[in-house]
Amino acid sequence: MQTLKTEVVVVGGGPGGYAAAFYAADMGKQVILVDKDVNLGGVCLNRGCIPSKALLNATKVLLDAKSSEYRGISFSKPQVDLEGLRNWKNSVISKLNQGIAGLAKKRKVQVVTGRGYFESSTQLRVETSAGQQFIEFEKAIVAVGSRPALPAVFDLGNPRIMTSTEALDMPEIPETLLVVGGGYIGMELSTVYSALGSKVTVVEAMDTILAGADSDLVRPVMNYAKSHFEEVRLGAKVSKMATAKHKIKVNMDYQGKSIEELYDRVLVSVGRVPNSQDLGVKNTKATLNDKGFFVVDAKQQTTDPNIYAIGDIAGGVLLAHKASREARIAVDALLGETPIAISDVVIPAVVFTNPEVAWCGLTENEAKSKGIQVKVSKFPWSASGRALTFDKPEGLTKIIADPITEKVLGVGIVGAGAGDLISEAVVAIEMGAVVKDLAMSVHPHPTLAETMMESAEVYYGHCTHS
Repeated sequence: MQTLKTEVVVVGGGPGGYAAAFYAADMGKQVILVDKDVNLGGVCLNRGCIPSKALLNATKVLLDAKSSEYRGISFSKPQVDLEGLRNWKNSVISKLNQGIAGLAKKRKVQVVTGRGYFESSTQLRVETSAGQQFIEFEKAIVAVGSRPALPAVFDLGNPRIMTSTEALDMPEIPETLLVVGGGYIGMELSTVYSALGSKVTVVEAMDTILAGADSDLVRPVMNYAKSHFEEVRLGAKVSKMATAKHKIKVNMDYQGKSIEELYDRVLVSVGRVPNSQDLGVKNTKATLNDKGFFVVDAKQQTTDPNIYAIGDIAGGVLLAHKASREARIAVDALLGETPIAISDVVIPAVVFTNPEVAWCGLTENEAKSKGIQVKVSKFPWSASGRALTFDKPEGLTKIIADPITEKVLGVGIVGAGAGDLISEAVVAIEMGAVVKDLAMSVHPHPTLAETMMESAEVYYGHCTHS
């Protein structure tokens, strides 16, 4: 094939990669986008964020139906057509795939499908279905993402041992499911399978689920898990797995005892690892750290001046919206602008469990560990009229502020729609708002959003509903 030449090549078509390609094109650059998958969108769209949220929303309908009888509304037992559910989930993904492809075409971004490999700091080789395609570039942005970690001790080659990728394809609804890992992904998928009828046991090696979130935000999620899952085991470690006919035999250490159990399926959700192998990094001046992530500076530039890295492959928190922001930073940098470093940007975190958990800025746990003096105010959703109309009184909105300047340093929310509510807090922190700004801003009643205002009023000791 004839060698292609471009100003910018973006390797990886996920939320960081396509955002970088589109923004660079909008800024007048000639761009080629390389991705190994025919459908753009990366893990987030095809095997992560979007399919998991689609399934969480679908199973929420089941939960709502089961809990409506005491409202005077009853339904016959719901029937789950697993193939129909899969098809609907896939249709959502397909629509978004088509949308991204259309946006690439609109911007005249050339898409090359295949696995990219750096031959040098200015040349990329792409293994396509039609053969090798070479691309000469001036600047490259690497956004190849990450994949689920599967420790060798669990990798038996048995399809009954799943990562999130297989679990989201929903091969079946197992009667018993062991979830190894109580982080974001493990807890979200536990919620899905439990709602569909599986007896779910969660095993977490640490002494808490959702590490990183404050304990008062985690508590309602843990209460839900205890009442809807078979069991949640904290401080438990799986030591071995083995195939036992149509089951998986699992050995674990829990509460000083060695336990052996059989499960229909096991979901391993113990983190993610970067896709930095077989990328040709050794042929460039870029370097990787000991965990396989690219070493980057505040401009997302690697140790090779021609190559930038963004998203999961650049380390830090592995979130799609972080990748999208880093895309802007990298493109601005290669355009000669001076971007704001990602370390100075407020990146919210959201876990779509039941109830949802969201936070941004400084957490109370972080403040304590760093010795930072803060003042915390909390508004319980049991005092929110809107939360009660949802039958969701278990929520909480908390504000973490500087006790002297009253500047908002962080916000945490647990409750229905927390992921949508957290954006107000992001804006507040980015704008340098003080607590009084939130207290004095009129919020519509009755809404869940007004719990932010009420929490700010608690700060001053004159909250109407608390």
